[in-house]
Amino acid sequence: MDAMILAAGLGTRLGTITTDVPKALVPMGGRPLLRWVIDGLVAAGVTRIVINTHHHEGQIRSFVEDLRIPGVTFVLSPEPDGPYETGGGLIAASSLFQTKEPFLLHNADVLSTISMGVLVTQHLAAGAGGDGTLIASLAVQNRESRRALLFDETGLLGWDNRGGEGTEAARHEVREAVGPVRRLAFTGIHVVEPRIFGLTDREGSFSIITLYLELARAGFRIQALDVTEEEWFDVGTPERLEEARLRFSLAAGGPTP
Repeated sequence: MDAMILAAGLGTRLGTITTDVPKALVPMGGRPLLRWVIDGLVAAGVTRIVINTHHHEGQIRSFVEDLRIPGVTFVLSPEPDGPYETGGGLIAASSLFQTKEPFLLHNADVLSTISMGVLVTQHLAAGAGGDGTLIASLAVQNRESRRALLFDETGLLGWDNRGGEGTEAARHEVREAVGPVRRLAFTGIHVVEPRIFGLTDREGSFSIITLYLELARAGFRIQALDVTEEEWFDVGTPERLEEARLRFSLAAGGPTP
């Protein structure tokens, strides 16, 4: 199984922490964030990992070249004029994937107890015997968040941003809702069908949510996989990084695959 780790970001929310080191290599619990994510992917059965790079690209390259994980191949996707954001980074790396099966896509600054192996199993089950419109499954949680995605009975249909005191600041829907609409926070972990690469002409820098919504408008399905009961950390700020360090430094094996 293939996977991609999105590691090209500048990490500006971490302030001076990422001045001399890329966000993906910020240490936590005795190993860098990138290694936590890699270990979770490998334990889930991934054998080929694509990593996009931009900020301090040489440091990530050196780190990956020194890794020795039996049966696992690493391939870098540099973005010298990037970063290309989540969607642009994925599309730019399309030629590096070698599988016709669904692959995992994971933010480098996300740590969790979410079972990635279970996510893949649920995605495959949802697509089995279907009409071929399922393009991706997104791990989401029912928790407070200023930014969230909107899902109805058929899948993703929009997004919702909240301002102070939970007031709605902006909302966007690409089609009519079918049944009740749920507001769910995205975890930055996806299971994606490789045929997504043939469904867009986009290039450059753009969010993958933009692409998902374009596909949803065109009749494709992006489903929600509810992982609310799992622990999840976006370690994009110094406060969240310290919180995650306290939690995962106590975990003998780290995030569950």
